Amino acid sequence: MLARPNLGHLSIFAAVARLGSFRLAAVEHAVSVSAVSHAIRALEERLGVTLLNRTTRSVSLTDAGARLLERVQPALALLGGAVEEMNDFHASPTGMLRINTSRAAAHLVLAPLVTRFLDQHSGVHVEIVDEDSLGDVVAAGFDAGVRFMSSIPQDMVGVRISSPKRWAAVAAPGYFASRSRPETPLDLLPHDCVRFRFPNGRLFHWEFEKAGERFDIDVKGRLTLGDQSLMIKAALDGAGIAFIFDEFVEEHLATGRLERVLADWCHAFPGFMLYYPRQRATSSALRAFVDMAAWRDRGSSAD
Repeated sequence: MLARPNLGHLSIFAAVARLGSFRLAAVEHAVSVSAVSHAIRALEERLGVTLLNRTTRSVSLTDAGARLLERVQPALALLGGAVEEMNDFHASPTGMLRINTSRAAAHLVLAPLVTRFLDQHSGVHVEIVDEDSLGDVVAAGFDAGVRFMSSIPQDMVGVRISSPKRWAAVAAPGYFASRSRPETPLDLLPHDCVRFRFPNGRLFHWEFEKAGERFDIDVKGRLTLGDQSLMIKAALDGAGIAFIFDEFVEEHLATGRLERVLADWCHAFPGFMLYYPRQRATSSALRAFVDMAAWRDRGSSAD
């Protein structure tokens, strides 16, 4: 008869399998990478099977590892939920809250919210990972994600946490010295536009709307970037027209270093949403964050 495996080792194994990384599992469990390696080795020795295939670049499950993960995941989830329910007996929330967010949302929305949240809840630790990929945040070990409504999976609970947002098409005054200003979205096509590419390789299309007419433009341009701050710098340097969150360029517009075009086509749209799994027990830290962060509509028409 096999000796009963250590519950902590099983939890670490599940984290490595889910994250595909000893390092990320170590971060999640707040231990060293060597401690994760020791836990996996001890578990494999106790069970007498190899659970993970390891190379210098990747970690994958063996058939035995996949079978074990399938059986232990529901049990670990139940145990985690039972432990988390104990937080309801604390006077205030405790624990770790991990949020995956787009870079824009991190700067525009989450930074001030998290500072206020930590001031109110001294027993909670928060980790924010800002990236523009659209991966499975639950599979990556996050409690919640922040994205636009259109990017949220249907099986998630979504809570709006920001005011309406607006895009701005902007360029330096010098860019228009020898070029005509676009008057409709289609006029952008012959222009040099500073394009944005997501980490998954997809190019961002510029979206415009006025009086019920909508355009989704795959703009052209010789410069493609993956960071809005670099796009702003490129626009300031005269590289072309950039499509940026209005709030990021307010100062440059006020000083005249950038100028708007197509302002009447850049409509307001609902802001950012925080989302989390519908079927999983919600931690006390996440519940408290949702309660604080939920946007209280002040009569805006951009819902």
